[in-house]
Amino acid sequence: MSQAELKTFKGCGPDRPQQTARSRRTTFRATLLRNELLTTFRRWRTLALLGVLAAVPVLVGFAVKIETDDGSSGAGGGGGPAFISQITNNGLFLVFTALAATLPFFLPMAIGVIAGDAIAGEANAGTLRYLLVAPAGRTRLLLTKYATVMAFCLVATLVVALSALTVGAVLFPLGDLTTISGTQITFAEGLGRALLIALVVAASLTGVAALGLFVSTLTNSGIAAMATTVGLLITVQILDQIPQLHALQPYFFSHYWLSFADLMREPVYWDDLVRNLGLQALYAAVFGSAAWARFMAKDVTV
Repeated sequence: MSQAELKTFKGCGPDRPQQTARSRRTTFRATLLRNELLTTFRRWRTLALLGVLAAVPVLVGFAVKIETDDGSSGAGGGGGPAFISQITNNGLFLVFTALAATLPFFLPMAIGVIAGDAIAGEANAGTLRYLLVAPAGRTRLLLTKYATVMAFCLVATLVVALSALTVGAVLFPLGDLTTISGTQITFAEGLGRALLIALVVAASLTGVAALGLFVSTLTNSGIAAMATTVGLLITVQILDQIPQLHALQPYFFSHYWLSFADLMREPVYWDDLVRNLGLQALYAAVFGSAAWARFMAKDVTV
């Protein structure tokens, strides 16, 4: 072993300080993200939101069960989700129905509450300035907040899917299932598509997360940020249903949300799915950049 190698081995080499500083930065980033995740998911508000989301598939499952036990033809004759008429034949369809039922309002509302409170809640509680005193930096802190919101998007979607799968297995039979196109796929493949659909639904909420984070940088009131974000969600949903605005509707972040149903076709229709993911990426880039610009100029000394 050469003298230079010996010094490096003993911790005296020239690269050792740089490696130590880099390691400390990496450790700090991981600690910051872990603490933010723990803080978010330990709040009673977060647990209550997840509880409400988990209850939706239970209500849908029992409603379908009661209706079919009464001798009715089922819920498929109305204007409900495309999968609802298939629940009695295969409980796995309750997963798709629950996601279709929660995506227009319940899931976005929950994301809006978490994202809207991300920065404004810290400012209102007086903890934002202390977070910035630590060597986190505004950019790193904002990215950590967004990563936490996206983690909640994934967890919330999986909670709905797992709750629906459990209720569907208890109340209805499971097995091979028929796609929207009329072809048969195995139960294992159906589970794989259910997981893929859940991931697509979570990805569909990235635009809402960025919008909520941007709104959160505009005010020091967590309640005002949450209310504004949820209000914008409701407004966009209403505008997306007005026929006179058909030229603008493809640019609304909610327009292609239900395109995940195309994953249950054979072959899969990718056009609207790709449009949806591209639109969410655009919203995330625009409102994420706006949130960064606003947060970098935000006065947190008061």
